[in-house]
Amino acid sequence: MLNIISEASCKNLLSSNTSIEQGKKQHAVEAILTVLEVRSQTDIAEKLKPFLGAIDNLQRLDQLHHVAARASDIDEFTQALLNIEG
Repeated sequence: MLNIISEASCKNLLSSNTSIEQGKKQHAVEAILTVLEVRSQTDIAEKLKPFLGAIDNLQRLDQLHHVAARASDIDEFTQALLNIEG
């Protein structure tokens, strides 16, 4: 009986951690999109949403958030997003 309870608790904990990670990812993507929308004054940010949403690495999303804030234009951000060296 204790094993069943323990197993259920582990599953709930894993599910909770997954939900937290998904929330962090969603927040990171939205933060990037907000910066891009404010800085570029275009709808290009929405077009980049699927590319950003495909990134699971939170550190990479954090890095892109910084790039979005510092990039001189949307092309510079897009190059960073696509890892184009130039």
